[in-house]
Amino acid sequence: MIIEAAAKSFSLFGYKATTMDQVARLANVGKGTIYTFFKNKEELFNEIVSSLVKEMIAEAEAVIVPGLPFAENVHHALYRLLEFRSKHQLMIKLVQEEKEMGTLAVSEMLVHVEEEIIGYLKKKMDIAVAKGAIPPTNTELTSFLLLKLYISLVSDWERKHEPLNSEQIADVMKIFLLKGLSE
Repeated sequence: MIIEAAAKSFSLFGYKATTMDQVARLANVGKGTIYTFFKNKEELFNEIVSSLVKEMIAEAEAVIVPGLPFAENVHHALYRLLEFRSKHQLMIKLVQEEKEMGTLAVSEMLVHVEEEIIGYLKKKMDIAVAKGAIPPTNTELTSFLLLKLYISLVSDWERKHEPLNSEQIADVMKIFLLKGLSE
């Protein structure tokens, strides 16, 4: 109940405006009860973010199809992750808070989420390299570049252009990452 109430409060009001009193009221418990489980707001926030990351990874795993080429599965997983990020109320509120207020705890949380996604991609790439599905590469750097390219194509591009659909993003990814610019 406490975690659900805190997630709701962070989603509605953001990190900075959420108080333990609010969480207690939403959870219908005394504030002291919260402190028996979490020593402060930061610890409670970290618990919610950990659950959020697990949910994001589950979303990515749900679209991976055994037998499809590695590049297609990466595309589907990244697209699902960014779709999740752009539709999940807590993520939307936190990204907004970081842009508008620069709240340090939120900035750190978003970096943590990004690091977890890069780590997830790196594990998938390490497996693909070991199986010979892709050539040996610096999988951490490649994972970082993949994520940043996806974010740019999904978010940044839309600021001044028509949004790209999944197929258009896949085509760009194939050109730059799979075939290279030399072909």
